[in-house]
Amino acid sequence: MKKVKFFVLIALIALCSGACRKIQQLPDEPRVEFRNFAVFDTIDILGNMCKGGRLNFYFEDGDGDLGLASPETEMTDTTNLFLVLFRKTGGVMVPVPDDDYMKPYSYRIPYMESPAQNKILKGTVTLTFLYLFYPPEDNDTVIYDFFVKDRADHLSNTESTCEIALSVNGLYKFPLN
Repeated sequence: MKKVKFFVLIALIALCSGACRKIQQLPDEPRVEFRNFAVFDTIDILGNMCKGGRLNFYFEDGDGDLGLASPETEMTDTTNLFLVLFRKTGGVMVPVPDDDYMKPYSYRIPYMESPAQNKILKGTVTLTFLYLFYPPEDNDTVIYDFFVKDRADHLSNTESTCEIALSVNGLYKFPLN
């Protein structure tokens, strides 16, 4: 009987110590962190060969208001993921002009909310691009800057990818220290 009481006491202590963890707090402004970018050969919906790119990044949002409802609702914002493309020209990264055929659009992260008491949202976003036309190999190195905006109009930090050579398939990421 003493052994049973001992095990029950140990179980209660373990349960109570796990329940007493401090709730994690993060700033209300979202934060993004570049993870990697993959370049690959693919086929578009018409059956044409093209290049694909896949941006993968991590996000955190302390007040859990990242993502937008469907455009059919009364919300006026339709985009919340913004990208700026830079192309290496003469050895220097230069933002592409507005009329550049590779200039990225803004994108939409869908509505999210945490079902838990703590409203923090964390996760990864993967965005896939199709490059129907891309520059010749001597001008195909690019970098993307990107940031997100939450429903309270808080802007995240701006994060940059590493240099990406669109003519070379593979996974691009910053080297680990």
